[in-house]
Amino acid sequence: MKIMITGGTGFVGSHLSDDLVKEGHEVIILARNDSKKQNIIQNLNKIRLEYVDTTDFPSLEKSIENNRPDVIFHLAGETSHKQSFEKPMYDVDTNSKSTLCILEKIRILDLKCKFILGSTFIVIGKPEKLPINEETTCNPTTIYGANRLASEHYCKIYNNVYNLDTVIFRITNSFGPREQYLTPKKNAVNYLIYKAFKSEEVTIYHEGKFFRDIIYISDVISALKSIMQNGKSGNLYWIASGTKTWFYEFGEWLHELTGCKIKYVNPPSYTEKVDVGNFLVDNSKLKSLEWEIKIPVKEGIRKTLEYFKSLQ
Repeated sequence: MKIMITGGTGFVGSHLSDDLVKEGHEVIILARNDSKKQNIIQNLNKIRLEYVDTTDFPSLEKSIENNRPDVIFHLAGETSHKQSFEKPMYDVDTNSKSTLCILEKIRILDLKCKFILGSTFIVIGKPEKLPINEETTCNPTTIYGANRLASEHYCKIYNNVYNLDTVIFRITNSFGPREQYLTPKKNAVNYLIYKAFKSEEVTIYHEGKFFRDIIYISDVISALKSIMQNGKSGNLYWIASGTKTWFYEFGEWLHELTGCKIKYVNPPSYTEKVDVGNFLVDNSKLKSLEWEIKIPVKEGIRKTLEYFKSLQ
């Protein structure tokens, strides 16, 4: 199949392209610039790489028309909820309008194309009860979350009104090689693992007495392939481990594996306002697609530490 991945040089996109290339698919990657080109360097002679900013809607439309893909994974976007407050209008363009642009182009071209939208657990806001599932009410606390949720609704509308083949997935806290690790603003899990790797002090909020649903990147990719192959049109799927990871436990693992010092601190007031708190997903719908988790969090931490070591 001909498969287009927006944000294809990023964390999830680059790992996904690795697997799709190995399976013999024709892969087109759209990237805003070459800042993450290293992530796909091993596949450069096997893929088509186009520099297209998904907020440049005419260029995005032209690429879809020229390539006419069988599948589009829309993974591009700004993932920092903090930056969504700093640049709210840009966040609308990158996390909401870009989805609408792609859907409308598929409709106009009458493409027989499966559109798979990448969304986030942030759309839920602070859950009222756990575990959550595909039916849980969303009440996002950030502009980023609101725009991602709008994108989800566009997919549902275009599926219902125009019969477009749209599928949505939401990922919980994912981590692993190639994810950014220099700032906690975009992926706190990788950031903490890297601090431990560097033998720096690791700070954790609330004495670590909170839990998240954390999933390693290879399990995310196997889930995406299951959704592409078996996901039902018009449906939403959670990509999650379905397991609680307490952060005091996470800190203990980091200390055990690296010898780093763990320090518990109080979070800033901003974090208190937007943080989703404890989070756990019922992933039985994804499991119904014959998917299962394979990498426990502690093993994933070990693999990520090995990756950091390989970079030296």
